[in-house]
Amino acid sequence: MRRSAVALVLALAAAAPARGHDRSVSYSSWRLDASGAHAWARVSRLDLSRLGGTGADPASAAAVVAAHVRLLAAGEPCTPTAAPVGALGTGGWAIFEWDVTCPSAGPRTLVTDLLLATAPSHLHFAEVTLADGSIRERVLAESAPRWELGSTPAAAAGTSFAGYVLLGIEHIASGFDHLAFVLALVLLAGSLREVAGLVTAFTLAHSLTLALAVLGTVRPDAAAVDALIGCSIALVAAENVWLLAGRESWIPRVVTGALVAAAVLAARGTSAVSGVGLLGIAVFARCHFGLLARAERPERLRALAAFAFGLVHGLGFAGVLVGLDLPPARLVPALLGFNLGVEVGQLGFVALLWPPLGLLARTRWSQVAAEAGSAAIAGLGVFWFVSRAWG
Repeated sequence: MRRSAVALVLALAAAAPARGHDRSVSYSSWRLDASGAHAWARVSRLDLSRLGGTGADPASAAAVVAAHVRLLAAGEPCTPTAAPVGALGTGGWAIFEWDVTCPSAGPRTLVTDLLLATAPSHLHFAEVTLADGSIRERVLAESAPRWELGSTPAAAAGTSFAGYVLLGIEHIASGFDHLAFVLALVLLAGSLREVAGLVTAFTLAHSLTLALAVLGTVRPDAAAVDALIGCSIALVAAENVWLLAGRESWIPRVVTGALVAAAVLAARGTSAVSGVGLLGIAVFARCHFGLLARAERPERLRALAAFAFGLVHGLGFAGVLVGLDLPPARLVPALLGFNLGVEVGQLGFVALLWPPLGLLARTRWSQVAAEAGSAAIAGLGVFWFVSRAWG
């Protein structure tokens, strides 16, 4: 009882301001013609707040966005033909639209430095419809803020398969909430076989929902998905604490009670996750703890939980690609490359974790370290869940 109570205190202490996988992303679409282009852009309202007072109102922010996402012709800026228009869209986005006229018919270049001053990891997904009707897309970032479109369709090469693999690796490497979940999964693993089972279950699940979301089969609410990712981290870490503490009965009761209370709050007020959804998670958690309490070897049940929560994490991974609306010919390599990159990054993280965890397991501090680590991860999960559901 004493150790698990200490772990609970550590969990609450860990729930301090932290950042999860909230990589800043924006989108633009350009339809080129002989004299210029029609531009459309989408920026989250949260990112607009980083622009200071100018970003508080989409109408005021429109000129700022147009100034930072620019089309050049032969190195000279293409100028807006009228004041850019901005309006609030759905799902927390602001939509901007404008037309530009280019000073010459020279080679076109798309350049962006949008939000890079305040969010250096910001990604901008640009899509261009060329004069012949073909569509290209490219990911622009601080390391590569320019896209040379050239003067012919063949010159406007989009992001390659290898580029999407790299994007997937960078995505998982900067996704601290996803990495915290993987760490919570493998923290109690006793063998490489068990690690392989957990990682495989998680991989199969998130690959499935990533594909479904990017292909448009499912369209989940991004805020709800982010909140549920935090909830999944807290639940797996709480399960670790419970197993390490000798399966004390009060921990499942506290977890289930907290989820029921969250469901009641969600039903009565504004929450990204519905009360019914949280009540369903409470039932799932109670049943899962009940099954684990009777299991001598919990590995398979933990793998099933990894699969269940992996379905949610896959929807989180999809957030980067889902706004692109790529044509099928470009969507398949983008999806496969991005998913491969996520897997490479995830396996690399596990490969780095396993040797030090193995060494720690041979010391007398292994139990305390596992409890403290699980408690800290639980605290982060609670913070991410609460701040994203009600923030």
